[in-house]
Amino acid sequence: MIIGVPKEIKNNENRVAVTPAGVSEMKKHGHVVYVQATAGLGSGFSDEEYTAAGAQVLATIEEVYAIAEMIIKVKEPIASEYDLIKKDQLLFTYFHFASSEPLTHAMIEKGAVCLAYETVEKADRSLPLLVPMSEVAGRMSIQQGAKYLEKPLKGRGILLGGVPGVPPAKVLVLGGGIVGTQAAKMAAGLGAQVTIMDVSLARLRYLDDVMPANVNTQMSNHYNITKAIADADLVVGAVLIPGAKAPHLVTRDMLKLMRPGTVVVDVAVDQGGCIETCTPTTHENPTFIIDDIVHYCVANMPGAVPYTSTLALTNATLPYALQLANKGWQKACAENEELKKGLNIANGKILYKGVAEAWNLPFNEELVLTNA
Repeated sequence: MIIGVPKEIKNNENRVAVTPAGVSEMKKHGHVVYVQATAGLGSGFSDEEYTAAGAQVLATIEEVYAIAEMIIKVKEPIASEYDLIKKDQLLFTYFHFASSEPLTHAMIEKGAVCLAYETVEKADRSLPLLVPMSEVAGRMSIQQGAKYLEKPLKGRGILLGGVPGVPPAKVLVLGGGIVGTQAAKMAAGLGAQVTIMDVSLARLRYLDDVMPANVNTQMSNHYNITKAIADADLVVGAVLIPGAKAPHLVTRDMLKLMRPGTVVVDVAVDQGGCIETCTPTTHENPTFIIDDIVHYCVANMPGAVPYTSTLALTNATLPYALQLANKGWQKACAENEELKKGLNIANGKILYKGVAEAWNLPFNEELVLTNA
């Protein structure tokens, strides 16, 4: 198969979808890999390293899209890329369709095959291609939250871990999944007083067992959230419904209950956000203030630590990318239920229920796949 790796052009996105090591593996399987010039520089990989691994380097993004049968990316295509996408071209990347109606319509109209990292799902309901970036984003949420609590950055002026004789900050984590767990661990490690909420009692029991003593667990409901945010210094939104919009657990009216300078970090912003007032921001302009509450809503948080993020992501994606390249997307999805669940759009049809429901569009439950 002819595989294309374009340079990411989303604001301050420095990750790359395939490393030189990944190119080497693809070449071993007989595939041809084209990489756009400087695609790996942000993650620390030179064009020369890609060439040495067996890739052919192309000067422009247009050339990569034009020649490739499968495009492997990190983030969803942006508007300037839509016209480069060909009918029946396979795109393997994060899409987050439920948070972008224009992207959804564009991919339907282009007739592309869109296989989304975030909905590839194992039998145990885990999301293997979302986990590594969720781990990074969860840890970063505390790193960024601690920074924006500083007074020069409009926060409350609180040191997350406090000092002897002065109490630490109070951190509220909404969601006990991968992001929430990593956020709670980081906040606890810095000495904060942490509350983590989830709707699953089984998950709360697990977290209660594994977390340190300065982490409390609590059932997530409107009453408990309303009480907790009034006392929190940092609120981390970490709720995920795979492939669908995140529910608004903190509404605009609830901001009035919070103290001026409180920081909210909505890691779920690329799925619509679980804090109603959050809209996507960039690393260039990461925050805004509403009702004296500092909002950090960067949609590609791991892009700020591209070396770590790229290695973590490609460790997870490469085995799936090889299956798609070796067998073609239809056979690979027919034989691997995990990959099949990653199919969001193909042949101009929506194949993932959460995406169809997000934009009130037809959902095609049956997909005919071939093993040929």
